[in-house]
Amino acid sequence: MEYNAVTVTQLNKYLKDRFDEDENLNAILVKGEISNFKNHYTGHLYFTLKDENSLVKCIMFKSYAERLAFKPKDGMKVMVFGSVSVFERDGVYQIYVKSMLEDGMGDLHEQFEKLKSKLEEEGLFDENHKKPIPLYPKVIGVLTSQTGAVIRDIINVSTRRNPNIHIRLLPVPVQGPGAAEQIAAKIKIMNEKKLADVIIIGRGGGSLEDLWPFNEEIVARAIYSSKLPIISAVGHETDFTIADFVADLRAPTPSAAAELAVPDTYELKQKIINYKNRYRVSLKKRIELMKLRYEKCMKSRAFTDPMRKIRDTNIILDSYVQKMENKIKSIQKDSKTKFVELVTKLDTMSPLKTLTRGYSIVEKDDKIIKKSEQLKENDEINIRFSDGKRKAKIC
Repeated sequence: MEYNAVTVTQLNKYLKDRFDEDENLNAILVKGEISNFKNHYTGHLYFTLKDENSLVKCIMFKSYAERLAFKPKDGMKVMVFGSVSVFERDGVYQIYVKSMLEDGMGDLHEQFEKLKSKLEEEGLFDENHKKPIPLYPKVIGVLTSQTGAVIRDIINVSTRRNPNIHIRLLPVPVQGPGAAEQIAAKIKIMNEKKLADVIIIGRGGGSLEDLWPFNEEIVARAIYSSKLPIISAVGHETDFTIADFVADLRAPTPSAAAELAVPDTYELKQKIINYKNRYRVSLKKRIELMKLRYEKCMKSRAFTDPMRKIRDTNIILDSYVQKMENKIKSIQKDSKTKFVELVTKLDTMSPLKTLTRGYSIVEKDDKIIKKSEQLKENDEINIRFSDGKRKAKIC
């Protein structure tokens, strides 16, 4: 039995030829919302065009991109004109865009940028104002539609992570007229009645127009004034709203918001077990270390020979006493020697010493007579010898 199989290249080439032969695909006008926009360094533009249900890849070469009168951005609704063909290497079809026009959404983008700049200047996006998300909340407040995938995803993720968590839903419209006012009012109610520990506001993906209530100033100011921390989970990961910038924390999806708000009890239990094991090991090491220190202390001389220190101190003290005694004796000896020297000098200079050599001292009225003219005839005087005194009279 024979099989007429074709290669992948042949299949892709065949499909490309069919696309190229279809006149409806060679000149087509498609409208949708830009996402995953990338301005390549070569000048080519790569992006995805999407609506509520589908998406298609697009490429706009540099020669066509240079003619654009505006800068494409994610979230813009546009109309593109070009041809649809298959990129043979990857086997995917895409629109090769030759021209692009804004599809009536330019005003919304302009309003978005103006309000964003205004609120940023006022400090509503300031990181210092953002409140921390509680680590172990008991009640999660949710502001979203009561019907839809968002609340189901939040409930499923939250209860899976913590079966005891309480979800409190205040249903609000998430698009259309009056939605922004109701969202702001429910944020106020949540705060006034303290209905939750943390609030999640969110909705699923959509166009810029669908997400517009979360770009309203009244919602931004309500989030900023909230005493309760708020997690914003609006749209898909690539969607950004004013609420995301003002909120205390942005989550890429509602499911991610639930993961950020609700701690996983299993992970907490594992952490507790890990901490318990670490503390047990640490305590065991601590006890072993203290035991080693105790044994070391008990082997020290202070315990094995407690009198050794006293004896060593006594020896040192005796040494100091001996040094002091020696010093005192030395001082006494030196003093005695100096005393003898001084006495000898004094004795040498004494007048009495002179008298022993045959000299005498003449005194009158207890005064020493040094000159003969101090005496007169008949004056009574005293003559001092080495062995005593004798009286005499001047003739």
